[in-house]
Amino acid sequence: MTKEWPEFPDIWPWASFTGRRRFFESGGIRLAILWLLNEGPKHGYQLMKEMEERSGGFYRASAGSVYPTLQQLEDEELIQSDQPEGKRVYRITDAGRAELAKDPEAVKRIWERASQWGERRGFGPFYPPQPHLMGPFGAFMKAFWSAAARVGNKPGGTDRIREILDRTSKELDGLS
Repeated sequence: MTKEWPEFPDIWPWASFTGRRRFFESGGIRLAILWLLNEGPKHGYQLMKEMEERSGGFYRASAGSVYPTLQQLEDEELIQSDQPEGKRVYRITDAGRAELAKDPEAVKRIWERASQWGERRGFGPFYPPQPHLMGPFGAFMKAFWSAAARVGNKPGGTDRIREILDRTSKELDGLS
């Protein structure tokens, strides 16, 4: 049974590590891309970086989610692209702007939700003062869960993991 976190269900911070929650709701990445392109032309990598920045580092868009969405938006004629200097640059069309205008509150909710991921209430006592450290922290959490799954049930596995965690905690506490 999945534990619910009613205090902040939409911004549960560990969701990106556990897969329990998706950062974007259904259709959200589509609207986010349209919104970003409404601000000006961009290539795919720029879109991925801007989504990461606007989420305080919590959401890292993958090429596997962004480029198929760009292709779909292009097929729907909501965006268009060209390759002026070797990089494909995407631009919103009038039809894309009309799509955004259909539900401006949905776009507002996307960016409000993105900003909430980095706010203190999503972390309680674990609030990171440096949002850009969340990427490495996410990698650490994934490595922890992976190690726990691989060796947690083997003789000495749990003890070894605890040693590493204790040593890491002491190193972090010792920083000045």
